[in-house]
Amino acid sequence: MKQSSILVAAATASCAQAFVSSPQVTPRTPVALNMGLFDGVKEAFGADGMGDLDKERETPIDRWMGWNAKSSDGPKEAIGSKAPIDFIDSMDTNNYVVASLAKPMGIVFEENDTEFGGIFVLEISEGSSAEADGTVRPGDQLVSVGDEKVAGMQFEDALGKIIDSTDEKVRLGLFRGPSKFLYGPAGASQEWLDEFIKGAKVEA
Repeated sequence: MKQSSILVAAATASCAQAFVSSPQVTPRTPVALNMGLFDGVKEAFGADGMGDLDKERETPIDRWMGWNAKSSDGPKEAIGSKAPIDFIDSMDTNNYVVASLAKPMGIVFEENDTEFGGIFVLEISEGSSAEADGTVRPGDQLVSVGDEKVAGMQFEDALGKIIDSTDEKVRLGLFRGPSKFLYGPAGASQEWLDEFIKGAKVEA
């Protein structure tokens, strides 16, 4: 009888243990570190790793690449992600020429597309003072006449500055490149052109 009680007790204990759930272990979910190699640089210098450029240091190539200076009027505009192969910097004095020519110069000017305005050299007449001087070439963009800026002017207004000049030799400042790089998104700032014309950027 005593032995039977022991067996019943043992069986009861086994059944009780069978209905007791073992402690649940919550599996750990792996946490991925969403940090790239240059994320620290991005946090320090801006989302693109470049940050906002100082407006005085902004160049046309910065605007082509979308690295615009910060503007208080609104968010900066990314013009593009890659500069064109034929890009000509209109804020580089090496891309400008200055010629002092007697009238009649023998230069045939043409107006740019209305999108940009301004005028450019279409052709040079044979036997003219411009041909003899050899500085001006077809395709050059007229930027200044004497000390006056004519970049972006209408055809009659820009040409009128040459006609009205009383100088023995009229000084012309020209950009050696297409209108899209002088007047487009990558064009030189008006402040830079003003300094160039005044002689602060280059000696005529």
